[in-house]
Amino acid sequence: MRDRMTVNAAKLLVGGRTIDIYGEPGSANRFIQPVDEHDASLLESEARELFALCGHEDLCIAALPVASWNDDLTPWEAAPVFGKAGFGGGAEGTLRFILDEVMPALDGLSPGATRRYMLCGYSLAGLFALWSAYRTDAFAGVGAASPSVWYPGWTDFAASHEPVCRRIYLSLGDREERTKNRVMAAVGGAIRLQHERLVSAGVECALQWNEGNHFVNSELRTAKAMAWLIKEENE
Repeated sequence: MRDRMTVNAAKLLVGGRTIDIYGEPGSANRFIQPVDEHDASLLESEARELFALCGHEDLCIAALPVASWNDDLTPWEAAPVFGKAGFGGGAEGTLRFILDEVMPALDGLSPGATRRYMLCGYSLAGLFALWSAYRTDAFAGVGAASPSVWYPGWTDFAASHEPVCRRIYLSLGDREERTKNRVMAAVGGAIRLQHERLVSAGVECALQWNEGNHFVNSELRTAKAMAWLIKEENE
């Protein structure tokens, strides 16, 4: 059964996008994860890590391909922070697609079954997951692994809005704030403040620090987020 967890169990076509499903498609615990090509290449390894951390197979990862990373996952438009590419602010459309099309399609894989959905992501996808926690209560939990909380305007947004999702996992690499880019160097202070605000708001929240910079072990960091979310409420 361990090997079954690590293979692509199904493909689901939704709105012209092919969603790869790792694990048991009919499971009660369903993670939705926006991915680019790099993330997609690590999904089997991520599934192995998740299974090892959880010790059981009643779960699946539904990988949602994202056409434009900078546009589809950002909550509002922003100027370039590194390189020449800015940010398009298309997160609302992506969230609506998940809620209105992806989740109903996944429901159709096991009609009538008990299920809970959790939204997880890494980097800008982690920011998208965190932002979604303020927008909808459709998810039983949100996992934001190394989220881009340096994003322009994010700290002000988090200070002026109340999350409606009540279980949120945060993580960051212990070297991510050590960068010459002044905007991105604020990520350490921003994640600490984010955690403090969530705890103050009564959200069940964890902040885990990982070794290394932003580009180390993204699949393990995402699996850790999922494993924390899947734990029993009474643990």
